[in-house]
Amino acid sequence: MKKQKIELLAPARDAEIGIEAFRHGADAVYIGSPRFSARAAAGNSVGDIERMAAFGHQFGAHTMVAFNTILRDDELEEAQRLIWQLYDAGVDSLIVQDFGILQLDLPPIELHASTQTDNRTIEKVRLMRDLGFSRVVLARELSVSQIADIHREVPDVELECFVHGALCVCYSGQCYLSAALTRRSANRGECAQPCRLPMDLLDADGRVLVSQKHLLSLRDMNRSRYVAQLMDAGVSSLKIEGRLKDMTYVKNVVAYYRQLIDGLLSEDGRSEQFEPLSQGHCTYTFTPDVKKSFNRGFTSYFAENKRDVMWNHDSPKSMGEEIGSIRQVGRDFFSIVTDDGKELHNGDGLVANRTLGFRLNRFDQNTGRIYPLGGAEVCRQLRPGMELRRNLDVAFDQLLARNSADRRVALTAVLDVTRTSISLTLRDDRGVEASCVMKGEFEPAQRPQQDRQRQQVVKMGESIYTVSHLDITGEDCFLQASLLNQLRRETVGLLDKKRKQSYECLRKSYVLPDYKTRAASISAASVLPHDFKANVSNKNAREMYALMDVPDVAQAFENKPVSDAVVMQTKYCLKQALGCCPKYASDKAPDQELSTLFRASSAQLRVGNKKIILKFGCKNLCNSEIITTFAPEF
Repeated sequence: MKKQKIELLAPARDAEIGIEAFRHGADAVYIGSPRFSARAAAGNSVGDIERMAAFGHQFGAHTMVAFNTILRDDELEEAQRLIWQLYDAGVDSLIVQDFGILQLDLPPIELHASTQTDNRTIEKVRLMRDLGFSRVVLARELSVSQIADIHREVPDVELECFVHGALCVCYSGQCYLSAALTRRSANRGECAQPCRLPMDLLDADGRVLVSQKHLLSLRDMNRSRYVAQLMDAGVSSLKIEGRLKDMTYVKNVVAYYRQLIDGLLSEDGRSEQFEPLSQGHCTYTFTPDVKKSFNRGFTSYFAENKRDVMWNHDSPKSMGEEIGSIRQVGRDFFSIVTDDGKELHNGDGLVANRTLGFRLNRFDQNTGRIYPLGGAEVCRQLRPGMELRRNLDVAFDQLLARNSADRRVALTAVLDVTRTSISLTLRDDRGVEASCVMKGEFEPAQRPQQDRQRQQVVKMGESIYTVSHLDITGEDCFLQASLLNQLRRETVGLLDKKRKQSYECLRKSYVLPDYKTRAASISAASVLPHDFKANVSNKNAREMYALMDVPDVAQAFENKPVSDAVVMQTKYCLKQALGCCPKYASDKAPDQELSTLFRASSAQLRVGNKKIILKFGCKNLCNSEIITTFAPEF
């Protein structure tokens, strides 16, 4: 039985971070295009992307480029030219949102349907498969069982899902709040993240019932304990969010999930069904721990179709890891209660009560006293019993700032020695093999030579290889170390060349679908939106919609803003978060004023000086909607 490939997909803000993601165990890395990426602040040159892709290809790892904004008519020609440049640079696939790209003259490169295309139903995933997308990136809101249902109904398309990182409060690709409030469009890669800002909750009379809380800010996703279930549900790519994250974040989180996945793949039964997409075993100089990297607190976010605590109204900043609680507060110091002996270091970043952040200036090991930077001013705000967290571990970050991982591809080797020739054969675990022969006159050895020969052959130095097994056959002859070193170098060089040729042959074997012909055979009127949420902003996309029986699709919000529009739809429920949901119980007594407000459906949110209406779809799968009360201008 052919094994299913499992891919750990990592983010990269730049090529250096991408290379470290590969080195720490990523099977694939996604990085921002020079233009047209949904993170406009994380664009990269074609040359840098080419360098990163070449590094990853050594391990059979893939490079994907996020090309997932909607395009204007005057950008289509440049987009086409850039796609060809990326393909020639060795990029394996593009993550796209705009259907207009399907009308361009494209190289034979795989297209993945971005999560920005709002893939949350069986019908939508089937449409993407029928159009010719090789992979569909699923909406974050889907549960494991919903993903399994999609795979069962549409088994012949790759499914990618997020397992870790920041969460958008809105369904991806369907958020227009930033565009409405600031003219910065999420679908154009310019989201201002107004959902992370403090805001007020108002009643119909304008009274403030909740003041300056981060009411739409979610915790970060952590589905590490669901990875095995996601694999069994049919997911082939496990994705880490974070194209704006720094090097230490990517190193730590990638290593954490690499070890987790490798552990699952080594289990009885599972090892016969799955294998990693790429090659190479990683070793680390640190113990990965995702709690030590940026996080706003964690949520599994509907993994079991349940509503856990997914919000953090106090702050959108990093919460880090739990340390303990404050025991005693002095004039310029405090002490803590901790049950696991966590070590603190001068310079650590600490957070008390999830809102008060400060740096540790000095930690007295003898007395256990913590002297914060800011001294008495900080301590005046502390109280015994407050929760204490660490969101910056200086010692951990210092480990990650150095070379912190080594990735090696295991080889089996055969050294054959005769009186007239020596040959070395190297073979990787995917069957690629290289052999070199050296002729000469070699004298029989006066004492056993195999141990010395073994030491020379297994020296792989700065290469990406390690010899896991070596057989020495033939006669026992004396061989100069320099000769064995030369033979090894030549064989490694030939193996590198053959492995590169094998990968390029596989990459270039992809046949580009005829997207227009496929579209003409599809009727998608009941699946695709007809209003501005279709995100149609160019003539190519409009033609593709017309081919699929949607000829009257509206212009994108960015082209023609709509008054009183639903600019955000979310599965997250503020009513539940504030303890006022009759269906999902809360651990706190409901506020009567808030409960009355929510029953009257007259709630408003105020962000800055703009007001937006909040509506609850309690009878519609618990979806909530945010509606503009003003006319956006562009």
